[in-house]
Amino acid sequence: MENRIVPLIQASELLALHNHENFVLVAVTTGPNAKTLYDEKHLDNALFLDLNSQLSEIKEDFANGGRHPLPEIEDFARLLGTIGITPSTQVIVYDDKNGANAAARFWWMLRAIGHQKVQVLDGGMQAAEKIGFSANNEIVQPVRVSNYPFTNWQLGTVAIDDIAKNSEDENYLVIDVRENYRYRGESEPIDLIAGHIPGAVNVPFSMNLNEDNLFLPPSQLKEKYQDLIGNRKPENVTVHCGSGVTACHTLLAMDYAGLTIPNLYVGSWSEWSRNDKIIGTEL
Repeated sequence: MENRIVPLIQASELLALHNHENFVLVAVTTGPNAKTLYDEKHLDNALFLDLNSQLSEIKEDFANGGRHPLPEIEDFARLLGTIGITPSTQVIVYDDKNGANAAARFWWMLRAIGHQKVQVLDGGMQAAEKIGFSANNEIVQPVRVSNYPFTNWQLGTVAIDDIAKNSEDENYLVIDVRENYRYRGESEPIDLIAGHIPGAVNVPFSMNLNEDNLFLPPSQLKEKYQDLIGNRKPENVTVHCGSGVTACHTLLAMDYAGLTIPNLYVGSWSEWSRNDKIIGTEL
């Protein structure tokens, strides 16, 4: 663990690196106005990636992989080459969500392809601007390099059939990071059906953050998740959300805590709720 790279970087640390170290800064955003907002203002020298079009391979039928399926690894390797990322590149990624959302998905994908030198900006763009990191609308041109070398995805994922088989087995743990009202089945603002996967426990991703929307200290995160996991094997723990994005926020928090990164159920609730599976509710 001596050479372990802490997966979060503080705004003050990023400011200290600015103009002194060679790193690639990437803004990862989502939504219909993502590129427009980036064009209007982004952190100095930050490149742009879009969650929907570049970090997902969205299909017409969300029942097949959910709302944000992973792209083919070959396509992701090509994308990394287009923005100048090699295995030796230091990558810092941020988004406009204080606690990191789409940025955490890109972090997970980089770790999953085998890239180690990647950190997420704690507190996002807001934290950087708050301490005086410059932001502007200047066009940033990436330096194209070769496609990123890969073998396969190196972090664990699970398929819907695996979840259906194991979610209620006491030796397995499924963590649902959505807001509690969605888990309980009170209402569902995005997907078709409200509720949760039977056997899943609800730990909303917002509980990873303090009142300033910064991640809790590693010791607190470790105590929380270690108590939840108990004696279960890491490969028997899976995290999911609505579409496989926000779950990465909790995977990031667990890595920050020094725990083994659990599995990601990429399809998440958006897939489960469209496949005639049993729906749990707590009304």
